[in-house]
Amino acid sequence: MADVLVYVLHNGGAFNKNSLGAVSEAAARAAEIGGSAHAAVLGGEELTDELVGSLGAYGATKVFRAKGTAGLAAPVVDFLDAVIEQHGHRYAIFGGGLLGFEIGGGLAARRSAGLTSEVTEVKAEGGELVAHRPILGDSQISVSHYRGDLGIIIGRINAFEVRQSGSGAAEIVDVDVAYQDFSNAAELIIRGEQRGEAVDIEGANVLVAVGRGFGSAENLSLADALAGAFGGNTAVAATRAVVDAGWAAYASQIGQTGKTVAPKLYLAAGISGAIQHKVGMQSSENIVAINKDANAPIFEFSDLGIVGDLNKILPKLTDAIKAKKG
Repeated sequence: MADVLVYVLHNGGAFNKNSLGAVSEAAARAAEIGGSAHAAVLGGEELTDELVGSLGAYGATKVFRAKGTAGLAAPVVDFLDAVIEQHGHRYAIFGGGLLGFEIGGGLAARRSAGLTSEVTEVKAEGGELVAHRPILGDSQISVSHYRGDLGIIIGRINAFEVRQSGSGAAEIVDVDVAYQDFSNAAELIIRGEQRGEAVDIEGANVLVAVGRGFGSAENLSLADALAGAFGGNTAVAATRAVVDAGWAAYASQIGQTGKTVAPKLYLAAGISGAIQHKVGMQSSENIVAINKDANAPIFEFSDLGIVGDLNKILPKLTDAIKAKKG
């Protein structure tokens, strides 16, 4: 059986963007190997038939639903292990995120399965799925093939595009899970997230990214003003150098040791473009760079490069956007 199972994270009555991307990816790839894409959701009364069935719009033909604590990894591992044991899924795909890594790792240990994390592309070859993962600072691609009964694929943040490909509500299958004693030994008291910005940088359509070229924390007000001019789903992000200097919160850091983003517009100001930063933003649809150094590496992978003083350019750009928007 070549069916693909996706665990779907949710919060506040809405499904996680990266999980929906994973469902979309599973649907596309499962069709290429003669299987179907199934989803699995864990929670309580918030998982209504209408909400759960809506996963059919993203390509899931069937959704397994169980009651339990969704914010802890151990109960989810018990749940997915039971579903896979009963239905024989060949692959399990997770969207990016820390909880996905923990659940995927636990499931791999439970079922002695192969696992690949930080996957940016999944392909079908010879009736099997293979996972592509960047390595060595994204300079090379590692390709994973899976032996045994199960292959586990954990995507990089924003690696899988959300696509509505289904034609109707998915079939819902309620599952009774026999949880391990240790799985419910912990209790989820409250869910909290460190964001550092009013808008989640991972989901922003426009990002104004600031680098060491700003010179001081006070000068970051130029980036705030520009982000305010764009309005809407816009946020200010930062490089590691800026975070290390204490000018911005770690939650806003982009790069190898921060977050991976893929906005429609990534405006990088005062950023040299080191490989560690590149790996976190290179999937952006449009990259605009402003730097006074014409030889800055970031210009090599930017769609538009502006050589000049950001202290002069950003205010003019902010005024131009305000004028354009009336």
